[in-house]
Amino acid sequence: MSAPKKVVLAYSGGLDTSIILKWLQTEYGCEVVTFTADLGQGEELDPARKKAELLGIKPENIYIEDIREEFVRDFVFPMFRANAQYEGLYLLGTSIARPLISKRLIEIAEETGADAVAHGATGKGNDQVRFELAAYALNPDIKVIAPWREWDLTSRTRLLEFAEQNQIPVAKDKRGEAPFSVDANLLHTSSEGKVLEDPAVQAPDYVFQRTVHPEDAPDTPEYIEIGFEKGDPVSINGAAMSPATLLTELNDYGRKHGIGRLDLVEGRFVGMKSRGIYETPGGTILLEAHRGIESITMDRGAMHLKDQLMPQYAELIYNGFWYSPEREMLQAAIDLSQKHVTGTVRVKLYKGLASTVGRWSDHSLYSEEHVTFEDDAGAYDQKDAAGFIQLQALRLKLIAMRNKRVSK
Repeated sequence: MSAPKKVVLAYSGGLDTSIILKWLQTEYGCEVVTFTADLGQGEELDPARKKAELLGIKPENIYIEDIREEFVRDFVFPMFRANAQYEGLYLLGTSIARPLISKRLIEIAEETGADAVAHGATGKGNDQVRFELAAYALNPDIKVIAPWREWDLTSRTRLLEFAEQNQIPVAKDKRGEAPFSVDANLLHTSSEGKVLEDPAVQAPDYVFQRTVHPEDAPDTPEYIEIGFEKGDPVSINGAAMSPATLLTELNDYGRKHGIGRLDLVEGRFVGMKSRGIYETPGGTILLEAHRGIESITMDRGAMHLKDQLMPQYAELIYNGFWYSPEREMLQAAIDLSQKHVTGTVRVKLYKGLASTVGRWSDHSLYSEEHVTFEDDAGAYDQKDAAGFIQLQALRLKLIAMRNKRVSK
């Protein structure tokens, strides 16, 4: 690969990406553009601007953007229409943020005339795959630089030495290794590594940042009502909200009641298993409520087919194939299934659990007249079930007859 002339770097303002910024300048002698995304990670972003300026980046080459609404509207909500859970548990909080960051990296590269993008993902994890697959899907000619796969800064000591040699400020609390690494956005917090690497050892309480311990949550349950339109949440307790505002509100409810904690050993796309501690308070409530409204508005056949498609859809997102044709095909089917998923769900929040306790909709398929144990006034003739059962049993009878015959 020829040396890039201008690189757009996914820049957090932290030590690692600051070292990458300087390394790009010294290794390639190229111009660097920084992109810092506000995805609701809960950190001040102005220090990233000051750090970039300190490292010689021109003000016009510093991009800091609030993309929370786009993140929730165009990425989180479509994913939740599918009830997507990787390996049956993980709500894909890190995975779903990467295609949006990559999208903006490519767009900024086009705006600034850059011929390369760079990220700070290591060569052991999934994020390198997600960033790069998305980048190539959006611009097949772009160069992608992954410093962790190229440089010789393979230890914390070497990183700190490089920082000091290049006058990169290092906070006192960054000179020692952090007890675990954290990735955060509006949907979740992910903690991995160090004290969490032994899956036999319970995670220390200080790892959890977004939720109170369920045992310390209020002793009185709280009830909320979430309104849906075509599969997407649009209101809480009757108050209409934008996507990011609504998820923020659900996060607050989840934090208060200790909802959304997950200790998971997952199979990474690159082949190894890893242990992660995830906190997805609002997303856990949303998943419960979405399944609640689907239960009365979706036909059984469509619902069961959608549940069969979900693991493949979730795996595509986890593995970085958001911009693939197969994910788009599945999304089209999922979105069509949500045409009548409109109504309201009442959810009980209590001691780490979110439970659907009520649901209603003008689009409901639920007929109390048909399921009542009282007189149904002819809505359903129970004698019809006899023929239905005989037809369903026919193949089972034939199998049993065959088995009885050949066993003699």
